[in-house]
Amino acid sequence: MRLIGLDPGLRLTGWGVIEVDGNRLRHVAHGVVRVDASGVLADRLRALYDGVAAIVADQQPAEAAVEETFVNVNPGSTLKLGQARGVVMLAPARAGLPVFEYAANLIKKSVTGAGHADKRQIAMMVGRLLPGSDAEGDAADALAVAICHAHHRATQRRIEAAL
Repeated sequence: MRLIGLDPGLRLTGWGVIEVDGNRLRHVAHGVVRVDASGVLADRLRALYDGVAAIVADQQPAEAAVEETFVNVNPGSTLKLGQARGVVMLAPARAGLPVFEYAANLIKKSVTGAGHADKRQIAMMVGRLLPGSDAEGDAADALAVAICHAHHRATQRRIEAAL
């Protein structure tokens, strides 16, 4: 099964695609959607949507996973990140994919074993779990989201079936 992980941001949104076969994970692709920071918010959100939608169309994942928004010190920044996250979730949803959400601490714990790991630790563990991926920064974070989803999707399915 092909999964896409998304690490939302208004300027940089990381994405990572993996193949899952039982407990085996294989890196497929990764990258970053870059949005010009100088435009008006509506244009930036449209560019973000278009970029994520194009990747979803190109990579053809079966499911998507997105990192949940954390509350920032600056309420304006938190609100804008929430808007970007909504657009990032909308792109795979419009393509008919189920979209799952994971807290940042759960993603970090699933990949590194520690809920407060830094970006360097995440990138190192992503490289070990997905040999040859060489992802860094936002792309490594997105692959970590996909890995977390691969580990937790069976539980998610059971919860959905019970509802």
